[in-house]
Amino acid sequence: MRDALVAAAFRLFLERGYEQTTVDDIVALAGVGRRSFFRYFPSKEDVVFPDHERCLADMTAFLAASDEGHEPVPRVCDAARLVLRMYAENPSFSVQRYRLTKQVPGLRAYELSVVWRYERALAEYLRGRFAGRPDGTLRADVIAAAVVAAHNNALRSWLRSDGKSDASTTVDHALGYVQSAFGAAPPAAPVQEHPGHPGHPEHPEDVVVVVSRRGAPLWRVVQEIETTLGRE
Repeated sequence: MRDALVAAAFRLFLERGYEQTTVDDIVALAGVGRRSFFRYFPSKEDVVFPDHERCLADMTAFLAASDEGHEPVPRVCDAARLVLRMYAENPSFSVQRYRLTKQVPGLRAYELSVVWRYERALAEYLRGRFAGRPDGTLRADVIAAAVVAAHNNALRSWLRSDGKSDASTTVDHALGYVQSAFGAAPPAAPVQEHPGHPGHPEHPEDVVVVVSRRGAPLWRVVQEIETTLGRE
């Protein structure tokens, strides 16, 4: 029944347009009543994104099953791959939804709210793993945003190819940037002192300057800093 309603909805969206299609139109084509529709979908918008609730539940369960042996950054990257796998299960449907969402501002806003829920799930897990560390909450939120940004960049690239490119390779490449930027931080180097001058570092004049454009997202600024420090 659920799949039949989704199929009927998208057939009408393609034929008539999203705004011109009503719930009554959908249930008439599917041969069921309105009550059946609302048993599965709270609104017409929800029929466009029928699989995100399941995917969000799968991601939450995946993160909850983590233990101390899992490195947190690779773990959230693997969690994001669950979303890509959901899209890749039905490339034709995913591409149709992508095109429809681009055309309907209300659906785009709905999609952004779904993306925010994925990001919050990742951030919540990371906050727990980074609890007690300096800037643990900040680091968790920045990494979660970076994972979502990298994943969505790869996902949109795959969707623009009409689902014909290699989705796994594309997302692995994008998430590789996150892991290289936010992987386990190296231990702090001890401060070296001049003989006879305790407390003075060997190179007190060393300064690292990072230039970033105004308005750049925080995760990008952090990435620039960590990349620059890594070259020192």
